[in-house]
Amino acid sequence: MHAEDLAGYTAVQLMHVMKAFMAILALPQSAAEHVDALVVPTGQGEEWRLTHAIRRWETNPDISYLLVANGNPAEETYHQITLPYVRRLGLRRLDGVHLQTEPAPNTGLQGAWIANQVEALGITSLALVVSPYHLPRVYLTVLKALSRSGIRVPLIPDPVPVSPDTPAPETQATAYDLLPGEAERILTYMAKDWVATLEELQRYLQWLWSDHKQLLSGARA
Repeated sequence: MHAEDLAGYTAVQLMHVMKAFMAILALPQSAAEHVDALVVPTGQGEEWRLTHAIRRWETNPDISYLLVANGNPAEETYHQITLPYVRRLGLRRLDGVHLQTEPAPNTGLQGAWIANQVEALGITSLALVVSPYHLPRVYLTVLKALSRSGIRVPLIPDPVPVSPDTPAPETQATAYDLLPGEAERILTYMAKDWVATLEELQRYLQWLWSDHKQLLSGARA
C-alpha cells in the first residue's frame, strides 16, 4: 500500500492514527527492563524481533517470562516456533519460556494467545518486542485482547532498534513502505472493534501514567 492510498480517509481519521502512534511510542522504552514478561509477536521473517528479546531475556534474570507468539505459515519466511529454533537464536535460559505452538496467521490470533497467557500465568506487566512500524498496531491489538479478558496491566512498547531502510525479509519492503498499510489496517480494525480505539487507548494510558509512575520512571512493576 502507498501513502496516496490513504487519501480516502478523513483528516480526523488520520490524526487519530498519528495520535495513537505518538502516545504509544512516547512510553519510556527503558521500562521494558523492569516488566514481568517479554512478548514477541513473530512475522515477516524478522528474526531481529526474537534476537532483541532474547538478548534482553538472557541479561535480565528479573524478567520472569518470555512469550513468543507464532506467525503465519503462508509466509515464505515462516519458521515454526519451536525450542530448537529459538535456541539457535541464542536462547539459553529456558525456565519461564512459553511458545505458541499453533499457527497464528494474523495479529488478532497472536493477541488472543498473549492475553490467555497473561491470565493463565498471572503476569503483572509486559513489554511488546516488535519492529517500530508494526508496534502501534500490535499494541492496540493486544490492548484490546486484554480488555476483552477483563485484564488491565502495564503494557510497554519495546521497539527493536532497526533502521527504517532495512527491508523486511518476507516482502523486501522497508518500514517506510509498510507504514501506510499499518495505518490503514488500524483505521479499518478500529471500525470493526478488533483493536483499541483512540478513546480506549487514551483512557488506558491515563491509568498507566497515573498508577504506574514508578515503572515508567525505571523501577520494576
